[in-house]
Amino acid sequence: MTPPRSRPADPGDVIRAQVVLEEHDQAPDGSFAIVVKRVVAGNGYVSHLWQVPLGRRAIAPPRRLTSGRVRDTRPRISPDGRRVAFRRRLPGAPDSVSSLHVLELDGGRAWTLSRKRHEVEEAEWSPDGRRLAFTAETGPARFIVGADAGRGEPTARVIRRLDFRYDESGFLDRWAHLFVVDAAPRAPARQLTAGDFGVAGIAWHPDGRKIAFAADRKPDGDLRPGASIWSVDAGAAGDEEHADPALLLELAAWAGRPSFSPDGRWLAATGVDIPHGPDDVSPTLFVAPADGSGPAVALAPELDRPVGHWNDTDLTGWTADSRTGPFWLDDGTAVAIVSDRGRAVPWAFPVDAATGRAGGAPERLVVGDADATCFSLSVGGEIVSVLGTVETRAPELLTVDRGELRARTSIGSRWQARFGWPEMRRVIAPGAGGGIETWIASPANAGDRPLPTIVDVHGGPLGAWAPAPSVEVMLLVERGYRVVLPNIRGSATYGRGWIRGAMGDWGGVDADDVHAALDHAVGLGLVDPARLGVLGLSYGGFMVHWLVGTSERFRAAVSENGVANQVSAWANSDSGVEYNRAASLGDALSPDGVDKLWRQSPLRHVTSIRTPLLMLQAGADLRCPPADNEQLFTALRVLGREVEYVLYPDEYHVYQASGRPDRRIDRMTRMLDWFDRHLLGAEQATGARVSGG
Repeated sequence: MTPPRSRPADPGDVIRAQVVLEEHDQAPDGSFAIVVKRVVAGNGYVSHLWQVPLGRRAIAPPRRLTSGRVRDTRPRISPDGRRVAFRRRLPGAPDSVSSLHVLELDGGRAWTLSRKRHEVEEAEWSPDGRRLAFTAETGPARFIVGADAGRGEPTARVIRRLDFRYDESGFLDRWAHLFVVDAAPRAPARQLTAGDFGVAGIAWHPDGRKIAFAADRKPDGDLRPGASIWSVDAGAAGDEEHADPALLLELAAWAGRPSFSPDGRWLAATGVDIPHGPDDVSPTLFVAPADGSGPAVALAPELDRPVGHWNDTDLTGWTADSRTGPFWLDDGTAVAIVSDRGRAVPWAFPVDAATGRAGGAPERLVVGDADATCFSLSVGGEIVSVLGTVETRAPELLTVDRGELRARTSIGSRWQARFGWPEMRRVIAPGAGGGIETWIASPANAGDRPLPTIVDVHGGPLGAWAPAPSVEVMLLVERGYRVVLPNIRGSATYGRGWIRGAMGDWGGVDADDVHAALDHAVGLGLVDPARLGVLGLSYGGFMVHWLVGTSERFRAAVSENGVANQVSAWANSDSGVEYNRAASLGDALSPDGVDKLWRQSPLRHVTSIRTPLLMLQAGADLRCPPADNEQLFTALRVLGREVEYVLYPDEYHVYQASGRPDRRIDRMTRMLDWFDRHLLGAEQATGARVSGG
């Protein structure tokens, strides 16, 4: 990247320049892929479709397919490779909802396929390319009394279930259900499912006669959530009746992302087959008969690594529809992304085509310990493609070529050349539970002298820091800080034992590991122990609150959408009841349960907090709602401690990566200024240098 500059990068410059390749799909013959490129436009975002050739000869430049002030997402290429279906939203338009469009790739016409009043979620082509299945919000409003929510606020909502809201979605007034439509202009769509459940993860059977999907149809699914795999008769678009869904695959906890083998005999899915699905059990791949006639069998029961994208860097955009598999490469091979030790790459799972059982041990398709974060997967023509980061490079379209990840685009990372990027060092910090894999981000050419340092704690706690840094890490490093990024106990991708040790004991061994990682960095001579800060989002925000309440080693702290009072969060969070159960945190229904939650509440230690604390909060966050963090702010204000509370209206939990650009810029500027003021002092903060002085 570029050499260090005399003036650090401005947060606005970086955020406005950032490009994210969010999603992609690959042609069935492997000849090309279509990627979604997101950029900032004004004070919002637009995204367009780009076609990328995948031939083995010289790489041809990508071709832009769509343009304008639109958010085009979720591309799906037709079986003959001649058309692409995609979802379009008009950002900023009043009452804008996502609609389904089809574009002919030979330069021909485009048309709108769905004109629903409510959101279209996803779409898939039938095997013959004549129809599309799609999901869209529909049906009578679940809770609304009076005016329709689409025409203004209703008179009231009468709520009788816990699944009435979800972060990034707000009120779940309507479920998404399954439709099928002929792939032709003005064709009428036919609804295939109805009821008090939602449909996701649709997949056509190769014979085109039925469509599989994931849904939780249990009457008490709001109390004990867990989807299963179902199917319905696809029929013809003109049919007026359809059969009730048939159960194809059910696991003890949940199942999702169905995918049929090319010969139609087997159904693969991701899921957990242990009752109640505790946090220390990693999702894995299962295969069952495609007609639902037999039980599901795990393909790699001993893998102890999660199938899916389970690591953290905001270079990926965070909120994109990342498809991680399973997909079938052939009748004997399923492919999925697996997260392992903070990395995520595609793996192959051999399947005995005669029995549907494992045909051998799963294997990485990428050899060695590639420092990669793959979050979108597609297959076709024996080619496996992904979107992902490699080392510190922002996401590009990559293909697996002889065990290596080969970049096929440069449109996703070219923007980085304008800025300096951290040097990333991997260390293993000694800890009571074992070695703690830790990334240390440093200014270029800073050497090994001690610098003011921020420890950044990831969310989850079932997240894990990836080898690629986040934008906030890049900006902190340009200001002259080191950033310590530890994958402490509780982090996913390191096996069940690493998670289990921290379950039901937040602020225990996990906090010990944060201190151990910092102690190790201090011992290496990289950290100035007199100038330490701490930063974290969500669970990371909890850890910020906990550490400053139980330690005096930090001179400044920034929490974001954190947790302060576990007792109230149990009911206030959109998923609090189920989340607390899976994480063994406790419940608010018994004295023992309340005691357990209170023992893990930073508010319990509020009188000990003397570290200057900046609290950043998304106003519409339903995961870690404002009411929780306002309790901590109120207590600190009454105690006369140095605290600021910044509330960003209408933003949800991960607005730091997907929120309105001006709010992301304000958030990052305040964070940098807070650390500069308290760790560098007024004189140094005015001219903070990337050299770390």
